[in-house]
Amino acid sequence: MGRRRRRGNGSEALAMIGVAAVLAVLVVPRMTHAAEQQASTLITIGVCLLSAAAAAGALAVWHRRRARARADALVLVALRQNALSPTEFEHALAALCRRDGCTEVRVVGGAGDLGADVIARAPDGRRIVLQAKRYRHARSVGSQDVQRFGGTARTVHAADVAAVVTTARAFTAPAQAYAAKAGILLMAAKPLAAWESRTGPAPWE
Repeated sequence: MGRRRRRGNGSEALAMIGVAAVLAVLVVPRMTHAAEQQASTLITIGVCLLSAAAAAGALAVWHRRRARARADALVLVALRQNALSPTEFEHALAALCRRDGCTEVRVVGGAGDLGADVIARAPDGRRIVLQAKRYRHARSVGSQDVQRFGGTARTVHAADVAAVVTTARAFTAPAQAYAAKAGILLMAAKPLAAWESRTGPAPWE
């Protein structure tokens, strides 16, 4: 198979425009008048094409961001309605992170995730690692769930902020005791709802 061409971006287009300008300065003065006009026309066409490519790239980025914003809005509505699958819950947490200024937000949950479901950078640069537990509201999250996450959050994922976030109403007393010793934040259904509604803090605050 042939190698796929790498898509250009705005910076590459600007660099090529700069090259065209340098060529215009160095080459055009040494040409005859007719050749100079032809070269000038070609350079102008090239600059226009490169500018159009840069504009098209910017438009594509805008469309991707708009589509992501729509998807985030829909998944947050489903979060408020408590109508999410486990995977959708992970994406809802990622949407909350993006909404509140995080960067490098990734959903990494699945087979072989080693305890991490969402990884992001807080607005102040700290590395956030979230474990998502999509449980029934009536149940509690036990100590074993928190311990499994505690074993990898910092040693494997280098978390500055490690949190278990759940739709369950609470964490058991042993889970809370372990989390306090391990420096893991526990966020049950009520504080999660407060985060979503902006009436309570995000995990990294």
